[in-house]
Amino acid sequence: MSFLLLENLVKEFEGRGGEGVVRAVDDVNIRIEEGEFLTLLGPSGCGKTTTLRLIAGFEFPTTGQITLDGEEINDQPPNQRDMAMVFQSYAIFPHLNVFENIAYGLKIQRLSKSDIKDKVREVLELTELIGLENRAPNALSGGQQQRVALARALVMEPKVLLMDEPLSNLDAKLREVMRAEIRRIQQTLGITSVYVTHDQIEAMTLSDRVVVMNEGRIEQIGPPQEIYRRPGTAFVADFIGRTNFIKGEVRGVDTNTVAVEALGQVLHIPKPDHALREGAAVKVVARPEALQVVDSKGQYRGVVRWSSYMGSQVEYEIEVGGQELTIMNSDPHHTVIYPQGQQVGVQMLEDCLYILPDS
Repeated sequence: MSFLLLENLVKEFEGRGGEGVVRAVDDVNIRIEEGEFLTLLGPSGCGKTTTLRLIAGFEFPTTGQITLDGEEINDQPPNQRDMAMVFQSYAIFPHLNVFENIAYGLKIQRLSKSDIKDKVREVLELTELIGLENRAPNALSGGQQQRVALARALVMEPKVLLMDEPLSNLDAKLREVMRAEIRRIQQTLGITSVYVTHDQIEAMTLSDRVVVMNEGRIEQIGPPQEIYRRPGTAFVADFIGRTNFIKGEVRGVDTNTVAVEALGQVLHIPKPDHALREGAAVKVVARPEALQVVDSKGQYRGVVRWSSYMGSQVEYEIEVGGQELTIMNSDPHHTVIYPQGQQVGVQMLEDCLYILPDS
């Protein structure tokens, strides 16, 4: 089976002013399976783009190995790796029309005109660009230019498709449409894909697995639901979506749940993977949607400090026990929106909470 393997990958650059070194990628280990869509996610400067450039051959590792189908490719230049790249800027040739842009790499390979025509026709259909073959790039919308860049990469039939924030230049609505299109095309072809983004929604909706990076290192690898529901570190919990961190103390541990005292009440939270002992200090990870504002009944009493009607949701900042909690209510009726200063009850959905060590 085809796979891409990164082993103990390190990339160092000379520090500013020639002083010392900066480790942009720090001991990264990932196995990417055939047909998998894997996203490198993290804030600016976390090492995700450098990792992608190492895979592509635009940078070479300081130490470590990159292997494609069992063959080490560390020293191979980009044109000798069976990969194709879609850039943030699209990098479409302005003097060539859509057909010529897509066919460019095939002409360099000296394919026959009939083969080129057939292959370009296939990707035009796949990327829904039929009818735009003779259009100049400056006559295309942003979404159409992005499709051309994608088609130009796919027509080369690479083993691995690499994408470096390809949607960042599009508006929010078009990004949403193109996310679905990229995922459809990737699943149709079953092509191994490595995608870089700082956008959590993109990572969650596109990926089979997400790699969360921070300061050159991997914080956590897993399916989107696992990353969101069971974050491995406070960084992951804070970076993926929005999070309330509530200090607590373990009061008891049984087979399936952990009793945690937090804000003066005992919560029974699903037992995490890591070991916990009675008396240990912990952080309760409470997503805004795992909390509910109720009229009077609830585990906690709180005061509304701020509220905002957002159409499908109402967002609150509620002070409970001296701590402000962000709460997102999704009741479609929204018959009551509690004003600032209103005393309310707060209910926690205990089976949606998670526990991290308070380290």
